[in-house]
Amino acid sequence: MADKKILITGGAGFIGGNFVHHMVTKYPEYMIYNLDLLTYAGELAKHNSLVENPNYKFIQADIADYELIMNIFKKEEFDYVVHFAAESHVDRSITDPSIFVKTNVMGTQALLDAAKEIGVEKFVHVSTDEVYGELDFDPTTFFTEETPLQPNSPYSASKAASDFLVRSYHETFGLPINITRCSNNYGPYHFPEKLIPLTISRVHNDQNVPVYGNGQNIRDWLHVEDHCKAIDLVLHEGTDGEVYNVGGHNEKTNLEVVKTIIKHLGKSEELIEFVEDRLGHDKRYAIDPSKLEALGWKPEHNFDSGIKHTIEWYLENEEWWKPLLDKGVEV
Repeated sequence: MADKKILITGGAGFIGGNFVHHMVTKYPEYMIYNLDLLTYAGELAKHNSLVENPNYKFIQADIADYELIMNIFKKEEFDYVVHFAAESHVDRSITDPSIFVKTNVMGTQALLDAAKEIGVEKFVHVSTDEVYGELDFDPTTFFTEETPLQPNSPYSASKAASDFLVRSYHETFGLPINITRCSNNYGPYHFPEKLIPLTISRVHNDQNVPVYGNGQNIRDWLHVEDHCKAIDLVLHEGTDGEVYNVGGHNEKTNLEVVKTIIKHLGKSEELIEFVEDRLGHDKRYAIDPSKLEALGWKPEHNFDSGIKHTIEWYLENEEWWKPLLDKGVEV
């Protein structure tokens, strides 16, 4: 009999999928439930090795389907909820903000109501540093948990709204919660519309790599394995009601990231194609994770070794990401 029932929403996605593997491996005494709608960015091939595991169960459902979510919670009686499920691609949010509001806001609200109804022990909401807005290029400035939320894209606005909802259910109803806000993740099973896997796939195939503006926008890169360990720690040790920032101490410009991948693959920088900048493109993100580090967490991957490992993983696992491109996924 499993000690705890853990619901992971969005477990067919990138970070959620890696977290499913982390939890199943580390906690064989837990029952891990993976709830995902299987939209374009979700796929279950990454979990083929778990299909026969008696401590793993997949549930296909839309988190915005209020009645269905409520019924699932009442039936399974989860102890913990770790909520990853979200529409997350900024460009898509500019094209169609409505689906981001439906999933990220209404979906989160449905999960919160269901969690409140059955009395879960902890609801961990996985958010993003993009809710803070942007920093200038001063390398001494960082986002902290006290930084005001000033989202600049429909995506980050929808995530900020969901953050506020989670906080309100703690303050109003006493729901035990934590919120984590991470910097940009990279690593295995990243859907190939995002910068690093997109660059790897295009450079590998000698295709041009689009880079927004002059490529000088800065992101703090966090290996997904380090992120999974951080969320695990917050789930078990986080102080009720607190927000924890998760950053990798790996600030790189977008152009540096692209050039690193090109160099590793032995290709020409002539593949770089500068394109019109993204609307509302934030200059810089950088996280101060000292509050989380006080719980005992430190990132184990630096960017130099982590990006090499990631590139090699994509080269060795073309059978995973190439069919996504062959299906005509827009990247």
